[in-house]
Amino acid sequence: MKVDHADPSAQAAIHVDKVGKTFDSHVRVQALQEVSFTVPRGEFVSILGPSGCGKSTLLRVVSGLLDPDEGGEVRIFGHRQSHRDMSDDVGVVFQTHNMLPWDTVEANIRLAAEVRNLPRKELDARVDALLPVLKLEKFRHSYPHQLSGGMRQRAALGQILVTRPKVLLLDEPFGALDALTRDQLNVELLRLWQEMRQTVLLITHSIAEAVFLSDRILVMSEHPGHIIEDIRIDLPRPRDPRASKESVEFGRYVARLGQIMGVD
Repeated sequence: MKVDHADPSAQAAIHVDKVGKTFDSHVRVQALQEVSFTVPRGEFVSILGPSGCGKSTLLRVVSGLLDPDEGGEVRIFGHRQSHRDMSDDVGVVFQTHNMLPWDTVEANIRLAAEVRNLPRKELDARVDALLPVLKLEKFRHSYPHQLSGGMRQRAALGQILVTRPKVLLLDEPFGALDALTRDQLNVELLRLWQEMRQTVLLITHSIAEAVFLSDRILVMSEHPGHIIEDIRIDLPRPRDPRASKESVEFGRYVARLGQIMGVD
């Protein structure tokens, strides 16, 4: 496909233009209404919004798993996304890991890359380099039931990172974990992003999580979901967990977003 480099959407990692999504079953439900935003290369963007506002639906449209309604489109580095023509530059991590219980950590991490027919020698090198980064090197021969919840989610992240996607889509990947483990994995995710500098789009319900991790936060309305705020987070990077969260600026962002979302 020829990309028009004069088009701003071709320069962006993610370009969402007037995306709507309506589901027709027993009851017609409009999940998304003319959602538009752009994510530049290397930016970390979080999406906040009330339950049922269409955040996960939006992520699936961006990934290409769902097509938008007629008139809307998603482009990844200029490539028009659809479920029939999904960009290889995108990797998705969901809230529930999809590790095969009969395979080891290493075998599970290799799976997606093997499906893509990555050469064995290159895959071996990628896995050897990635396991220490994920702090799973000592558990490469362990099985999912032998891991903690946090370790399983790190392994699930590894399944995607080993394919080296340029765009990483995260749908509440730590939402089912306890608060302490979630905070620890936020730090790990931030460390990984600072090393790899992929473009990240994160769906979350946690205001503090979004502020700590993000360059920008998009706030969605009640359904039908649309963007009501686009807030830049001007906290210095690299971010230290304690210093960032104890800063006055961090508290102000959390308070402002709480007001927007009606929790204060």
